[in-house]
Amino acid sequence: MGFMPTMISNTKRILKHSKSHPAVPRGHVAVYVGYNEKKRYVVPLTYLSHPWFQELLHRAEEEFGFRHPMGGLTIPCEEEEFMVACRLSSS
Repeated sequence: MGFMPTMISNTKRILKHSKSHPAVPRGHVAVYVGYNEKKRYVVPLTYLSHPWFQELLHRAEEEFGFRHPMGGLTIPCEEEEFMVACRLSSS
């Protein structure tokens, strides 16, 4: 299942890769995405209520319960899938 490169690049602009910005602004939440190497992203809280994002949260609950290995919300999915969910959540 291929994802359109423009969709991914546009989504990357929407999301703030927060490696260099450890603080989480009000109204946002930090999430860790990936299986082996996890990347930290800061997303608006409004994304959490979107059906696509809810599916990712359900997977996180099934895999980790309330014990997340990174100490924060960890979402077990490929980065591209996360980007698509965020893109859909923002529209």
